[in-house]
Amino acid sequence: MSKAIQQLGLEHAAELALAQATKLGASAAEVGLSQSKGLSITVRQRDVETLEHNNDTGLGITVYFGHSKASSSTSDLSQSAIIEAVQAACNIASHTQADEAAGLADAGLMATDLADLSLYHPWDLTVEQAIALATECEAAGLDADSRISNSEGATVSSHHGTRIYANSHGFIGLTNSSRHSLSASLIARDERGMQRDYWYDVARDAADLSSAASVGVKAAERTLARLGAGEVKTGKYPVLFSPEVAPSLFAQLISAIRGSALYRKATFLLDKQGEQIFPEFMHIHEQPHLLKAMGSAMFDAEGVATQPRDIIAGGVLQGYVLDSYSARRLGLQTTANAGGVHNLTIDNTVADGFNELVQRLEKGIIVTETMGMGVNIVNGDYSQGAAGFWVENGQIQYPVDEFTIASNLQDMFAGIQAVGSDVDVRGNIRCGSVLLDNMMIAAG
Repeated sequence: MSKAIQQLGLEHAAELALAQATKLGASAAEVGLSQSKGLSITVRQRDVETLEHNNDTGLGITVYFGHSKASSSTSDLSQSAIIEAVQAACNIASHTQADEAAGLADAGLMATDLADLSLYHPWDLTVEQAIALATECEAAGLDADSRISNSEGATVSSHHGTRIYANSHGFIGLTNSSRHSLSASLIARDERGMQRDYWYDVARDAADLSSAASVGVKAAERTLARLGAGEVKTGKYPVLFSPEVAPSLFAQLISAIRGSALYRKATFLLDKQGEQIFPEFMHIHEQPHLLKAMGSAMFDAEGVATQPRDIIAGGVLQGYVLDSYSARRLGLQTTANAGGVHNLTIDNTVADGFNELVQRLEKGIIVTETMGMGVNIVNGDYSQGAAGFWVENGQIQYPVDEFTIASNLQDMFAGIQAVGSDVDVRGNIRCGSVLLDNMMIAAG
């Protein structure tokens, strides 16, 4: 099926669902459709371990009868199945309690600019080619050093598809996108035991991926670096979050300023808009229209036009992260964040990369992995299991694992000393390494 025919089919399905909802008396309706295809292959110990094809289709319909809301879904896009799904949603709506905040986003906020953000780059990858790439990736890691004793596998995956959001305002928005990745996970052994680590790359366009061999070698280097782990004495030390871990810190910021947390009064950042919560040099903003980026979108999950905007400027909280429902609960306007933020960018505050920040750390801990769920958004308490490296005299001395880092997010945000230029752009939060002042470190 050509892309044009596929799109016409999905658009017709969306129009059918909306028309049926109107026919059944809904005052408003919205529908989301998706169709995706993909291939994922894992090679372990130089043999194919898994081979997965997927070809998924789905439709979700939400209807509103005044302020009563109900939803239904189907994976069958036949006319009869769509009509049945809409009927089911309408039947459910008659039993749901009215909620004054429920409803579509305001019609005047719908996106009108649906520019192509270069998110769709399908990869003409055969099974044989995928197996060859995964084999090359794993082999590069296994052959990198005799201490690499085992593998949890190397995986090549490629997915592409189409998503449509449409509503009874007359809005219909279509997004074609692709996502391709390479990864390897390896195990190393020495006289003191075994360690595991991994590496990966991901891109919209396969031409932008790192080579299979370089991903395998990087996974091996990271795994070998964890051998010979030493201990850390319990105490307060500066901490450097690596670029792979640092985005998790700002994911907590987003959780704390999300509308659902605010209207439930379940966040330590309640009523903090306009207040300084970071040092003055911090700038955190959304860039939703970056070409090929993982978080790019011209409209959010409600059809609202996205715009570049500051969340933190001069260290001050400029605004919250709201969809239309939470905005109404708070007496505010949606920030086009239904479905999440779009390319949250933490600007570097220094030209220094990772190695220079290690020197600035002088004596403390580098965190390269966190484990557990020890973050309380209500009061900001932060406690995570971690692994990383001990630093003295501005130099990495040895790896450390099974320790705990603890503080409060409010203190951590205020205590940021620098954000490096070594930005990790593989995800929706784009950030370099982050140097913080003292956190409590407890030996495992």
